[in-house]
Amino acid sequence: MHLRTLELPKLAARALRQHHTRQAALKLKAGEAWQDHQLVFCTSVGTPLNASNVRRAFRKITKEAGRGTAWSPRELRHSFVSIMSDQGVPIETIADLVGHAGTSVTEAVYRHQLRPVITKGAQTMNTIFGDSRHG
Repeated sequence: MHLRTLELPKLAARALRQHHTRQAALKLKAGEAWQDHQLVFCTSVGTPLNASNVRRAFRKITKEAGRGTAWSPRELRHSFVSIMSDQGVPIETIADLVGHAGTSVTEAVYRHQLRPVITKGAQTMNTIFGDSRHG
C-alpha cells in the first residue's frame, strides 16, 4: 500500500476532529466489545465497515439531500476532480491529489471533468492575442 500525506482543508479537519470525539464515545459505550483496529471509520464496535453498508448509508444521505439514490461514494472522486479542474488546478496536481503516478490515467478516467484544464491553454492564448471571439 502506498501512503501519502496530504494537507486537509480546515472544514475536513474540523469534521474529523468531531468524528473522533463521537468515536471515543462509541468506544466507551462498547466497553470490552470494542475491537481496536486503528480505523478512522468503523462500526460501533471498532470493526471494519462492510462496503455494502457504506453504499447503503451513502444512498440514504444522498436521498435525504434531495439528490436521489443513484449515487455511489466513488463518484466523490469524480466530483473532486471536476471541482479542481473548474478552479484551474493543473492536471499534474489533480493527478497527484487523486493518487495517480502520472496524468495519463487521470486524463483517461476523468476526461469529461478535465475539460476546463485541457481548454485553459487555448483560452489563455486567445486572451493574449485578443481573439476570444472565434472558438
